[in-house]
Amino acid sequence: MSHVGLIVNPSAGRDIRRLTGGASVVDNYAKRSTTVCVLDGLTLVDQTVSVEIMPDKTGIAAHAIDEAPNGLDISEVEMFIQESAADTRRAAAHFRETADAVVVLGGDGTSRDTALELGDVPLVSVSTGTNNVVPTPVDGTVAGAAAAVIATGMVDADTATTCHGKIEVHADDVSGEKHFSGLATIGITDRPFVGTRAIVDPTELLGGVVTRAHPAAIGLTSVAGCVNPLAPDEPGGVALRLGDPDETPRSVRAVLAPGMTTTVGLESYETLDWDEPAIFEIQDGVIGADGEREIELTDATVTMTPTANGPRLVEVATALQAASETGGLISDKVLPGDS
Repeated sequence: MSHVGLIVNPSAGRDIRRLTGGASVVDNYAKRSTTVCVLDGLTLVDQTVSVEIMPDKTGIAAHAIDEAPNGLDISEVEMFIQESAADTRRAAAHFRETADAVVVLGGDGTSRDTALELGDVPLVSVSTGTNNVVPTPVDGTVAGAAAAVIATGMVDADTATTCHGKIEVHADDVSGEKHFSGLATIGITDRPFVGTRAIVDPTELLGGVVTRAHPAAIGLTSVAGCVNPLAPDEPGGVALRLGDPDETPRSVRAVLAPGMTTTVGLESYETLDWDEPAIFEIQDGVIGADGEREIELTDATVTMTPTANGPRLVEVATALQAASETGGLISDKVLPGDS
């Protein structure tokens, strides 16, 4: 029996950035509804699909099990709940060994936490967070259907997935060496805070590296997209060095955060190949990955390197079109009177 993992982050789309920007609130009622839609989408195929869902303390998983379509084999992952990103990582590590495809509901941070543990398992990332560069704004039913055709083998995963890049970070400062990874964006700010507080002053941004760039995106990916667009399936990345727009030789108008279109000062930018590093010297600042500020640094040398070994993202529309072309969504019947 084909097996699908389901990760729903109860905290995604509800952080403090809603107080300082225009990001919409994705409450747990909406996540419960989307989760049930995903489960309905998994019934698109004739073959029964088994499902495991990450447990939580807000009732999302329990509601999904209660409202699951008849005949769907669904259960919770047996795991300890910490109510933190560790839950996502623990569930993803479990699915790396058990799942044929995984659906995740959250933002860029949730997708990153999932992807870094998931290995080569195809991932359908559904947008329900604050920063939504990697996740797709797709109906939950459609996302579930795409996961089903991949998990059951109706569609060859190689024809409907794209390997997304990663950004490997090595930081060496007064407290020692630090290593971590991001998917779409690694950014540097000169304000000493961590967590999910919003950037409201563009002069706080010092730069960073992105693996995709488009002016229709959010944050550094939008800034990079204004000068050097980079599609998700293109190799390498873009390194940005930013400053006060009143003092830099160039500036761009970009969408820095939901509800925040602003002018960002551009000192320079460069395109990077896979495994080509960009080096930044930081006196005092914070490094963030995919919208989450994570590590404070002092007198640091930071090396950011785009690599090609990121998650295997399912292209939802491509997967379902391929399913249609196989004829797997059509059932022929013999009607009375047919010979």
